[in-house]
Amino acid sequence: MASNPNQTIVIDGKEYALDALNDETRQLIGSIRGVDVEITRLRRQIAIAQTARAAYARSVAASLPKDGEAAAAAEAEATSEA
Repeated sequence: MASNPNQTIVIDGKEYALDALNDETRQLIGSIRGVDVEITRLRRQIAIAQTARAAYARSVAASLPKDGEAAAAAEAEATSEA
């Protein structure tokens, strides 16, 4: 991870110059940043899935018979079976 000599990072309220940190620490910081990007991507995917789920639920609700329609359908079915 190339670092600008002026780059700093704040960890637990304390500021550190990136170029003063050892390679392992800089790599770990890079890994944290990569994971943060992945978490953001997954949150977006979850939002998309939740939106799709809500749309499907609305479609199901809209396709169900209304109270009067359900009673009429049940009565018609009972009449046709008799």
